[in-house]
Amino acid sequence: MGKLKIKTGDTVKVIAGDHKGAEGKVQKVLIEKNKAIVEGVNLVKKHTKPSAQNPQGGIVEKEAAIHVSNLSLLTSKGEETRVGYRMEGDKKVRFSKKSNEVI
Repeated sequence: MGKLKIKTGDTVKVIAGDHKGAEGKVQKVLIEKNKAIVEGVNLVKKHTKPSAQNPQGGIVEKEAAIHVSNLSLLTSKGEETRVGYRMEGDKKVRFSKKSNEVI
């Protein structure tokens, strides 16, 4: 387990697996599992029992987690990039290794 270079709210692209090429925003990062939940990617059907919130029950589609090694961060121009860290003054910032811009 370590520090992940992807954070909630980042725009990412899937670079490997069944959903290769799909893009979306990171909704949640599961640090202990090295996975992230990306909006609109890796949808699974979940069967739900009737409950107070959903009296009908039925089949619900929701996003499942995808491993961060299959994700690549997108720059503001929409290009894939790797992420680096550097110190700017007394602050540690993430930056794009492709365009050298601060993320």
